[in-house]
Amino acid sequence: MTMATSVVAGVDRSSRWILLGSLALNLFFIGATGALVTRHYLADRAVSTAPVDRSVAARMERLAATLPSSDAEILRSEYRANATTVDASRAAYHRAQDEVRRVLRSDPFEPEAMRAAMVKARAARQVFDQLLQDMIASAAGKMSAAGRNKLADWPPGPRSVSQTQR
Repeated sequence: MTMATSVVAGVDRSSRWILLGSLALNLFFIGATGALVTRHYLADRAVSTAPVDRSVAARMERLAATLPSSDAEILRSEYRANATTVDASRAAYHRAQDEVRRVLRSDPFEPEAMRAAMVKARAARQVFDQLLQDMIASAAGKMSAAGRNKLADWPPGPRSVSQTQR
């Protein structure tokens, strides 16, 4: 009987060690997977929160980078020719936005002053948009069909089904 108890106890001890080893291995793999997922998630967030240069020159450069080289140079030269006017209109738009913010912060608040500031901001935005769009239209008139197609696909990236059927 002592021999049977000893054999049973030996089997019992080794199965416990196997169970503990298996548990430790599973916890290791779960921890490693969790660390990799967290690292991947945080890396994506760090990239997406990086500041983006929103100047007209930087936007034109991002647009030009998607075009064939000859068409990209056409867009760049068109921007260089109109940069002073386009940048001045953007600055005027930003000043108008700042005025809207100033009126919002004023005490006592005056709704009519707010409406007037918003009208000026809307007009400044329209001037900026018109100058920018005229510049792009002028450049597109000098581009190849391939370059115009790339402009039509702006911004690059995946499109929904409804956007591709238009």
